Amino acid sequence: MFRFALLLSLSFISTASLNAATLKGKIVDSRTGKIIPARLSIQSSAGTFHFAESAVKAGSAIKYEKQRGSTSIERHVTLSAHPFQVELSPGEYQISAYRGKEYIPAEQTIQIKDQPQQITLSLKRWIDMANQGWYSGDTHVHRLVKELPNVMLAEDLNVALPLTNWVSIADQPPSRGNLNTDQDAVSAVPVQVDPTHVYYPLNTEYEITLVGKKRHVLGAVFVLNQKAVLPMGAPPVEPIAKAAHKQGALLDLDKHSWPWSLMLVPVMDVDLFELSNNHIWKTDFYFKNFIVKTRPTHLDIEMDGKGFTENGWMHYGFQMYYTMLNCGFRMRPTAGTASGVHPVPLGFGRVYVHLPGGFSYEEWMSGLDAGHSFVSTGPMLTVQANQADLGKTYQKPVETNYECHLQGAARYWKPISKIEVIVNGEVSETIKPQNQKTETGGLNSPIDLKLNLESSAWVALRCFSEYEKGRVRFAHTAPVYFDVPGQPVRPKRPAVQYLIRRMEEEIARNQGVTNETCVNEYRKALEAYRSLLPTAR
Repeated sequence: MFRFALLLSLSFISTASLNAATLKGKIVDSRTGKIIPARLSIQSSAGTFHFAESAVKAGSAIKYEKQRGSTSIERHVTLSAHPFQVELSPGEYQISAYRGKEYIPAEQTIQIKDQPQQITLSLKRWIDMANQGWYSGDTHVHRLVKELPNVMLAEDLNVALPLTNWVSIADQPPSRGNLNTDQDAVSAVPVQVDPTHVYYPLNTEYEITLVGKKRHVLGAVFVLNQKAVLPMGAPPVEPIAKAAHKQGALLDLDKHSWPWSLMLVPVMDVDLFELSNNHIWKTDFYFKNFIVKTRPTHLDIEMDGKGFTENGWMHYGFQMYYTMLNCGFRMRPTAGTASGVHPVPLGFGRVYVHLPGGFSYEEWMSGLDAGHSFVSTGPMLTVQANQADLGKTYQKPVETNYECHLQGAARYWKPISKIEVIVNGEVSETIKPQNQKTETGGLNSPIDLKLNLESSAWVALRCFSEYEKGRVRFAHTAPVYFDVPGQPVRPKRPAVQYLIRRMEEEIARNQGVTNETCVNEYRKALEAYRSLLPTAR
């Protein structure tokens, strides 16, 4: 009986193999006809995913398979610039090809029978940002270093900062072994994939969730562009900040709602704020209940019966960024995906930095730190203020009105639905998008607006595009600053009261768990926020 069952099983496998057919294909640039690196997704009508391989030995195909819940699913391969092949059983399949933000995705539905087939997916470049001096990056990367040459080219991501050192236990220094034993040893040297695609491999994530053996979540902060691994654990965090800044590294806040985030900003002098963070994905929004209880109730954050909506989470981040700017903490915007951990492609949210003199890693990091940038999950928002890059600070005389002349464009391959000008955290102007068709298949909405301002102000822009029903893609620029001596931007009183309350809550929560040095850092942040209350508006 066993022998008969085995023969029957082998017969079934043999028949299935005979019915399978080889699909061979290539992904090309529509203008040149040349094969290009790209991301490829293959899904059957039954919902199963299939992973192609490179059709030649010289090529590479890296499989990516991550899922959260039942609907937040990302399954694809990233392909080098070579043909691909895949074995498929007869049936209907959706074949989709992507390459970063500057190509229009290509999709085909095909019927597989029992004979080999060929397919060509043609990607149309709707905009060439590098040709205009803009270069993209992802500052929260969990991919293996050895994967990055393939994945960065497939996603056309110019800069990647993989977090190769990590720690989750308080007081312990970070190490490679804590993160992933598959990570190769790295040096503090940029690695050039090609002249405009570079990754810098020495970066650290402090993500403290354990104090001793007790689960006690503090949160995450990144040290980017290090010269050497830091020997200290966290908390306290102030020594980390001093050592990092001495190396020329930048501190990235990660998410705004971690329990310790609002303490980190004044105590560590944090450099970067992720306006697109690792909860914003191509696939369905998942982390609806991420630290909901301590959200600011003075803000109108969209929620549903399960917690945050995707738009609610996005605008929550915007509003907390504006609050920090109004308090005088001039963090520069960035974007990170945590690709490698979550179901999201590398660079889905990315930051573009303006380098009119051409690309280099060092200049890109300097431009990121200077705020010559915008963050995007799809649209391109390139704007100057008074004919200079954003991020600049202008000194203005007392009691004199002044002008901020904004010029640029919001562009995408789908219609822009809204362009908004933000002044000191409020929507000051709404610009109606023109969505003029371009020769390359994009839609262009020019921006030319003169703002008359008085007293100190910061100005930024954001735009939105409804990508599918109920979901949007956005772009958000860095601010430009206008300083009038003796008249700083004043935060709102409810915002300052919220910051004070959060520090008081964290002091109470950490006492008896972390040591007194750590608790004193919350007290230091508390005093910084209390000092803003007398002049709050």
